[in-house]
Amino acid sequence: MAFPKNFLWGGAVAANQYEGGYLDGGKGLSVPDMLLGGDVNTPRTFCPKIETGVFYPSHTAIDFYHRWKEDIALFAEMGFKCFRFSISWARIFPNGDDAQPNEAGLKFYEDIIDECRRCGIEPLITLNHYELPFELVKKYRGYFDRKVIDLFVKYATTCFERFKDKVKYWLTFNEINMTLMSPTVGNLYSVGIIQDEDLNRTAPCKFSELKDNPQQRIEGLHNQFVASAKAVKAGHKINPNFKIGNMICHVTRYPLTPNPKDMLETQRADHLFNDLCGDVQVRGAYPFFAKKFYRDMGIDTAFMDNEDDKKILREGTVDFYTFSYYMSNCVTVDETADKINDSMLGGAKNPYLKASDWGWQIDPDGLRWTLNKLASRYPDTPIMVVENGFGAFDKVEADGSIHDDYRIRYFREHIKAMGEAVEDGVPLIGYTTWGCIDCVSAGTGQYAKRYGFIYVNRHDDGTGDFSRSRKDSFFWYKKVIASNGADLS
Repeated sequence: MAFPKNFLWGGAVAANQYEGGYLDGGKGLSVPDMLLGGDVNTPRTFCPKIETGVFYPSHTAIDFYHRWKEDIALFAEMGFKCFRFSISWARIFPNGDDAQPNEAGLKFYEDIIDECRRCGIEPLITLNHYELPFELVKKYRGYFDRKVIDLFVKYATTCFERFKDKVKYWLTFNEINMTLMSPTVGNLYSVGIIQDEDLNRTAPCKFSELKDNPQQRIEGLHNQFVASAKAVKAGHKINPNFKIGNMICHVTRYPLTPNPKDMLETQRADHLFNDLCGDVQVRGAYPFFAKKFYRDMGIDTAFMDNEDDKKILREGTVDFYTFSYYMSNCVTVDETADKINDSMLGGAKNPYLKASDWGWQIDPDGLRWTLNKLASRYPDTPIMVVENGFGAFDKVEADGSIHDDYRIRYFREHIKAMGEAVEDGVPLIGYTTWGCIDCVSAGTGQYAKRYGFIYVNRHDDGTGDFSRSRKDSFFWYKKVIASNGADLS
C-alpha cells in the first residue's frame, strides 16, 4: 500500500472531552458542562444548573488544560503529522454573544498551536464540537434562533484572524448530521435546542428524556448550514490558503436481507443520515430527496426556499470532506430482527461482524466501501478520516504496562482498508484516530471506555492522578507513522 507522501497521520480529541479547566481562564459554561456520566445501559443526566456533590466528567476531563505541553510531547514522540482538536467557543466568548473575546482563551489556544508547530505537527481545528455556550441555549434556544448564525460567524472570524498565519486546516461543525441521526444528541449537543419545560426543571433528568421538537431541530440544522457557509466565505477572505472542511458522522448501512424493501429502506437511511448534510456542504444545495424526507417527518420546509440562504450555501462550499467511521449496521423492515445495543445509532445486528463491549460492530471493509462511495459522490474533493477508534476496557498490569493488542488489531485492519481505498484511487489526505489519548466518552460520559494510545489514570468515580503512560499501541502507531503506513506488523 502506498499512502501519499505528505499523508497527515495523527489523532483527534475535543475540548469538552479532554480539556478540563471548565471555568479556568474566564471560560463560560458549555453544554457538556451540564451533563453527568452514564454507561452503555444508562443515559447521561442533564442538569439545568450546576449541582453540588455530583461528578461532572467534562469539568476536569483529563486536565489537558494544565498538561498540554506534556501531551503534545507524547504526540510528537509518536510522530504525529497532524493533531485535530477543538476550540471551546465558551473559552473565547464565555456567554457566546459577548462584545469582545476573552484574551486568556485565545492565548491558551495560541500556545497550543505554537507548540504543535514547533513539534512539526499540523493543527486541524474544529470550531464547534458539541460545545455550544450554554448561555446561547438558554437565551436563544441555540441555532433555532437565526441570531446565533452571526454569533458563530463572529466567533469563527475571531479565530481565523488570530490564527490566520498558524493554522491551515479547519472544520466548521463536528458530525453535523447527528441532528438527523439522533434527536437526543442532535437537540442539545448539536443545535443547542431545549424546550422551556426541560430548561426550567427543578431537578436533573435523563438526557434521553429531553423533549424533541422536530421542526425546531431541522430548522436549527439549516441555520447551521448557513452559519458554516458564511464562516467558509469569511475564512477564505481572511486567508485564501485556508482549507475549511465539514465533518460527517458516517454510519455505513447494509440491507439485512435481499428483501427489496430492506434495500429501499437502506437507501432511504443512507440518503437521510449520511448524504443530505454532505451534499449541502460540498455541493452547495439540498439534494433532490430532502424535501420529501422532511415532509414525511412532518416538517414544514418553507425555510428551504429562502433565496438568500440558497446563495450563501452555493458560495460557501467546503474545501474538503471529513468524516468519522467507527462501525456499520444493517437496516431491515423486520421489527423482530436483533438490534444493536446503542441508543444513538441503532440498527440491526450484522451476523458476519464482531462487536465491541459497547455493541459497536467492527467493519474495516466498510471503511473501504465508504471511502469509494464518497469519492464517487464528491469527485475531486479531498477526503480525510478524522475519527476512527476502538473503545475498550484496558487493564494495567502490575508493572504498569498495558497490552492492548485488541486496539492494534482494530487499527491495523482499518488502515489496511484505507490503503486499499487509496489504491482504488480515493483522494485520501489524512487519518486522525479518535481519542489518541484517553478522554471522556461523549456518548456515555465514561473514562472506562478508553480509546487512546496513551493511558490516563482517571476513573469514572472521579479518582486518579491524571498521570500518563504509553500503551503497546503507542509504539505500534509510532511505527506505522514512521513507515507511512507500510509497516503494520
